[in-house]
Amino acid sequence: MKQNKLGASDLFVSEIGLGCMSIEPGNETEGREMIRRAYDEGVTFFDTADLYHFGWNEEFVGKSVKPFRDKVVLSTKVGNRWTADKEGWDWDPSKAYIKTAVKDSLHRLQTDYIDLYQLHGGTIEDNMDETIAAFDELKKEGLIREYGISSIRPNVISYYAEHSDIVSVMMQYSILDRRPEEEMLDFLHDKNISVIARGPVAKGWLSKRALQRNESDQYLDYEGKEIQELVKHLYSEFGSEIRLSQTAIRYALHHPAVATAIPGASSVEQLLSNIGTSTMHELASDEVSAIRSLSKKNVYEQHRR
Repeated sequence: MKQNKLGASDLFVSEIGLGCMSIEPGNETEGREMIRRAYDEGVTFFDTADLYHFGWNEEFVGKSVKPFRDKVVLSTKVGNRWTADKEGWDWDPSKAYIKTAVKDSLHRLQTDYIDLYQLHGGTIEDNMDETIAAFDELKKEGLIREYGISSIRPNVISYYAEHSDIVSVMMQYSILDRRPEEEMLDFLHDKNISVIARGPVAKGWLSKRALQRNESDQYLDYEGKEIQELVKHLYSEFGSEIRLSQTAIRYALHHPAVATAIPGASSVEQLLSNIGTSTMHELASDEVSAIRSLSKKNVYEQHRR
């Protein structure tokens, strides 16, 4: 498995990572098998968040990676605050909350440090300097090795890129969501900040399963029928059901800013198909052009720089 450097840090991550959000309570046996098989197949980047199942996912991932903890890059996220007597989560990027929440995450993850700590969202109205100060202090204290943000808002991403030492930005990026191509990918690459591409298979739309969905369903600015036509073209071009989803993942990796793609998986079979992308050739420029000619050049409508 190819390993890529994460921004200006000393962290190296496998080009195919594992987004652990899809591992849920009640499916522990397969979840443990997925994490173990991922590691055995060369995956070194595992991503979770305190938000996922109210901390259960962090606990499960921490316990599952414990046998090889020092061999992997473990990332989690912060910023969403849950209060027992309230419904839903509150957004809280304050220094006080981040410095408290990190200790809870460390406890659940059963580790002394977090390799990559990410702000889980954010708005331009936040006191971003205070948030940055919190992450810088955690780094000095040795509780985290590096930090980044998870965001699709260009104005927020730009501020952190210009005013902090983030090493990564997690953002949605796929053939169906090419918004990062407008300017964010090149901008971050110039800043030596890596992109962690989530959703490269677009919630399963970039697989043959798309043909079983309703034509009236939607994904961003696509209608289901449009995606089905796109999938038929891609299926014809790249040959098989597995190859189609792997092509989608490989597309997300083609830009040099992208260090890793983290497709989710709900089964070992799906996981191994995703990991199989690492044996697929990198897309040639004519293949990238062909895919772009079939898909929309969509752009961010809100939160622009």
